[in-house]
Amino acid sequence: MNNNDIFKKLRVALQLRDDQIVEILELVDFRISKGEIGNFFRNEDHEKFVSCGDQVLRNFLNGLVIHLRGTKDDPKVPMEVIAGHKAPQQPKAETSFKAVRKAPAKGVSPNKTVSKDASAKKPGKNFSPKRKEVSPVERVKYTIKKK
Repeated sequence: MNNNDIFKKLRVALQLRDDQIVEILELVDFRISKGEIGNFFRNEDHEKFVSCGDQVLRNFLNGLVIHLRGTKDDPKVPMEVIAGHKAPQQPKAETSFKAVRKAPAKGVSPNKTVSKDASAKKPGKNFSPKRKEVSPVERVKYTIKKK
């Protein structure tokens, strides 16, 4: 097992993104770009694959200790830090197709027509606001041929 394999396994186990790895390395004053980090995680057959050196892995591990445990002055709970790595999944907001009119500016009478934006257009004829969710099983038609 080489340094690249160790680095990959730590990245997956701790659910780290490339920008988080850059921040961890900056904790120990080691500067590296996201592109260079991406080269460590490529397949060995890839033309831009770079072997991870001992210095990079050593600095990452030292930075990881500071990132997870904190310092003596500001200690952290490692499991809370790891839980913070997971990106919170936000529910998708439903899109509204209602036309919204802007309030008229000062000095403009409310009786004048306000120009419509492109986003305020009404939906077309074939628009159905609520589509019924159909399971994949219901989409398949079964035909039984009698002999």
